[in-house]
Amino acid sequence: MKHRQLTDLLLASDDASVICKVRTGVLDEDPNSRTIQQLRVRIRKGRIVKALLSRRDANGRIASKRNVYDKWQGAHWVFAALADIGYPEGDATLEPLRDQVFEFWLRESYFEEFEARSRASAYGRPGVPVMEGRHRRCASQQGNALLSAARLGLLNDESKRLVERLLYWQWPDGGWNCDKNPTADSSSFMETVLPMRGLAEYAKQKKHAAAGKAARRAAEVFLCRQLYQRQSNGKVISPSFVALHYPNYWHYDVLAGLTAMAEMDLLGDRRCTAALDLLEAKELPGGGWPAEARYYKTSRELANGNDYVDWGGASKRVMNPWVTADALRVLHAAGRR
Repeated sequence: MKHRQLTDLLLASDDASVICKVRTGVLDEDPNSRTIQQLRVRIRKGRIVKALLSRRDANGRIASKRNVYDKWQGAHWVFAALADIGYPEGDATLEPLRDQVFEFWLRESYFEEFEARSRASAYGRPGVPVMEGRHRRCASQQGNALLSAARLGLLNDESKRLVERLLYWQWPDGGWNCDKNPTADSSSFMETVLPMRGLAEYAKQKKHAAAGKAARRAAEVFLCRQLYQRQSNGKVISPSFVALHYPNYWHYDVLAGLTAMAEMDLLGDRRCTAALDLLEAKELPGGGWPAEARYYKTSRELANGNDYVDWGGASKRVMNPWVTADALRVLHAAGRR
């Protein structure tokens, strides 16, 4: 199937968010145009948003089983999903949801640190452990909160505190890692991709030089590994890195890496070539890209691993519209359409 035919197929989708991804990311329509704003109103009123906000209480916050990070129904994940599907920017009704997420990731314990020499001692008290001079922190959490707020047009003064924490925890090689093994000295792809994207978007919107510089340093974590290969021998770092997913949540795959590089205008770097070739090779014979694996089950029941939304499932032989829209956006940005 020609990419134009594939684009037309996605534009005929019943889902306004898929259409929005294609029109803004592939057809280069102005995100601020009247037609795109009308499309985003459809997204806000659509079935996906209704499902995601189905447990919003009278105060505008999301009720869940334990806390905002409940996978995948907590407020953290609802906030991130709304940001990714093209929900309208600047909606004040989402401010309580933003505040719920920010309050959780800006708790006092994230401003405390202590020296730890072993895995056991790293878990022995509240705060951020420091091992061999490196802060062992799951920065994907603060990074995702920052990215979501930026994409939803909901940055506020508290956003600066998220930025400050991310800059403070950044490792010498440019990324982040929560590995409690004292010998771990390389950043994690999973813990780096979301802080990088969040800082890059914040820098773009707020003209924040330090955030932009930190994001560019983080990009080297991926680029020096061709986005999915070991530096030592060129082999695939993890099988999950070369399997396509939607959503990724806090996980990483090569399309997530390429999406980040597209957002940072780095697809022209020759070190993205192998990943772009791999993405092109994954196109199905009949057109489109599959979700080759998934991290969720669709259910309203509050349980670990459940998501309110069916994101198209997973099959190595069937096109997933979300993966396909993101893949087309990346290839378009790389000049490979």
